[in-house]
Amino acid sequence: MSNLRLKWAFLFAVLFVAGFFLLPTARFYKLDRAEQSSQDPSVAGLREKAMRLGLDLQGGSYLVYEVDLDKIPEAERKGDEVERAIEIIRNRVDAYGVTEPVIQKSGTNRIVIQLPGLDSPERVRDLIGKTARLDFRIVKSGDELLQALNIVDQRVARRQRGQVARADSSVADSLLLNEKPFSSLLQVYPGRQAGIVFVPATNLEKVEAMWNAVCFDSTKGPRVLTGGTVLEWGEMVDDAANPGKSLYALSARPELSGSHIKDAQIAPDPQNPRASNVRLFLDKRGAGIFTRVTGANVGRQLAIVLDNVVRSAPVIQDKIRGGEARITGLNGDAEARMLKIVLRAGALPTDLHAIEERTVGPTLGRDSIEQGLRASLLGLLLVIVVMVVWYRASGVLAVLALGLNLIFLFAVLGAIRGTLTLPGIAGIVLTIGMAVDANVLVFERIREELRSGKTVRGAIDAGYSRALVTILDSNLTTLISSIVLFQFGTGPIRGFALTLMVGIIANVFTAVFVTRLIYDSFMAKRPLKSLSI
Repeated sequence: MSNLRLKWAFLFAVLFVAGFFLLPTARFYKLDRAEQSSQDPSVAGLREKAMRLGLDLQGGSYLVYEVDLDKIPEAERKGDEVERAIEIIRNRVDAYGVTEPVIQKSGTNRIVIQLPGLDSPERVRDLIGKTARLDFRIVKSGDELLQALNIVDQRVARRQRGQVARADSSVADSLLLNEKPFSSLLQVYPGRQAGIVFVPATNLEKVEAMWNAVCFDSTKGPRVLTGGTVLEWGEMVDDAANPGKSLYALSARPELSGSHIKDAQIAPDPQNPRASNVRLFLDKRGAGIFTRVTGANVGRQLAIVLDNVVRSAPVIQDKIRGGEARITGLNGDAEARMLKIVLRAGALPTDLHAIEERTVGPTLGRDSIEQGLRASLLGLLLVIVVMVVWYRASGVLAVLALGLNLIFLFAVLGAIRGTLTLPGIAGIVLTIGMAVDANVLVFERIREELRSGKTVRGAIDAGYSRALVTILDSNLTTLISSIVLFQFGTGPIRGFALTLMVGIIANVFTAVFVTRLIYDSFMAKRPLKSLSI
């Protein structure tokens, strides 16, 4: 009896964990489409934890590009041309504002790009095909930052007064507007230099709207403020305690462009063998410029800016001669690898050729979801009818196991932030059939044992023990196939393989553990003389 209690406790613990991971997905997809795109922190938190919908279910653009490696001489290839192209594309897509893009390498020289919600291939081609801009800019001092913020505050306040005046002149006369509408939403970034401020995620939407209105020109880039200063964004900080973005005050004139970079390599840190640095190699002209710039700005930060986003801002420790620099103080090997790619990604390493372009409209996506749900429900209903009619009370037990199987499947997809695609729905329909397949094997074996004259207890024990090997064999071979599909497939194929993989594992658990636990619990209360099967 104590063994049964432990098993029930384990099952309820698994159900609790499944509910924990399933809840964000259920709450997020109850919101309408406009609310799902909101930058509100609570919605963003749900979006981060929820299962994602694939491109074919929510609409958008699907593209496959091939990196033309033949145009790069063999001697000049560095082995990371595709990764550099991916980093450039990712940076541009992030700046464009596409939610949950998928940008990944396929094969040796192809890049698969999925952009949910973006249904204009022309814009995508323009976005991806343009030449990247990499440059180095000095981070301004605290006084220069304050002057720039004062200018922004004045411009934002004037715009707000004008908007109120156009709405109601009598209100404009009496309304005392915030004289620091921009800088009041910022805070000092702990541990950073004076030329950088921090924008908490809660204020990010308001600050970005003001910045776009007065600090950025869509055709020319960031507007120059007093003292030759521009305000540029850093990358999103995913700190759970204080998420947000940094905002840098930089010199409007670049000190050095990315065209002077010959190479960038990861190297061990002489001071800390466990850490990694990035070594930067410049051409002859770049070396001379770098020597002059570093000599005149020792102790200040030099921002590395790729497509108007600050990717790193190391402190200049000393005057650097010889065209070789070392960037230290990085946050582990992952940041070092990323910075190396950024430094070598001043432009696309070679031409990209469009291999495939597809656009899925949101209406088609909704139709796919509805049709997929209808197919799943119809398949589920037919399976329920067959199991209950053929196996009676034991069939009801199989249906219960099937319900748990689907709960575990969606919970795992939510936990790993998997992507549900239309082929993924096909995988779910297949899983519904396979989920009762194991129960059929067990039930038929139990029937045979009962016909041979065994007791109900003996028939159940023999049915599960003798069917187990067959269940494991059949599911293992399918699992291996789905793993291979997931590893080597792309896009929709991976979606099908993922749901099939998770469904198989959940199927074995519910068919072997859950149904056996229920049988054992009934038998523990009172021995059964007959079994409804």
